[in-house]
Formats: sequence, structure tokens, C-alpha cells
Amino acid sequence: MITYYAYPKCTTCRKAKKWLEQNNIEYNEINIAETPPSDGELRGIYEKSGLELKKFFNTSGLKYRELGLKDKLKEMPEDQQLKLLSSDGMLIKRPLAWDGEKATLGFKEEEFENTWKREQ
Repeated sequence: MITYYAYPKCTTCRKAKKWLEQNNIEYNEINIAETPPSDGELRGIYEKSGLELKKFFNTSGLKYRELGLKDKLKEMPEDQQLKLLSSDGMLIKRPLAWDGEKATLGFKEEEFENTWKREQ
């Protein structure tokens, strides 16, 4: 089953959720703003995903810009970045879907097809 971190008001999250439902993929939805993943959970997702840590940041988000993270992240140690991400779910690119082995950030239909579609 997929753990699906999303923000209910996010249109991209709603599109991804609709795709999961249309493709009969089981998921457990968690409101990323109310219950962001812990820094330990994020570290596990990050390490297994093979994605760059900077891809986990919601670079178009208000909070990201308010904190001036574009320039700060380059110098920030990985541990500190993970702590920052886990401190505020709105800093995390969403939706974040994770099954214990694979992860996707954001919603691109082709990526969801390749990652989450089960062979029928």
C-alpha cells in the first residue's frame, strides 16, 4: 500500500488522488500540512528513492520563498535540510507517494504509470 502525503486544497494532489483511485491503487492518505513525515521517515524515503534531496523541496511554495531557501540550501547540511522539511509539510513537494521502496514527488501521469501501475 502507498503512503500518500498530500494537501487537500492542492489541485495537483487532487489530480494524483483521482489517478490512484481510477487505477484501483490502494493508498493511505496523510495530510502533509498536519502530519508531515518525520526527519527519519524522510531520510528513509530520500535514501531509497534515488532522488536528489533538493527535489523534495516545494520550490514554488510561499514558505520556501519566505525562508529564502533557494540560496541557503546549497550550504545547508543534509541533516539540517531533512529536519527543516519535517518541521513544515508545506516545504515538501507534494504529493509525496511512498511504498517503502519507491517514491514519487509531485504528479506526472507518466511517472505514476511507470511507478505505481500494477500489472493486471
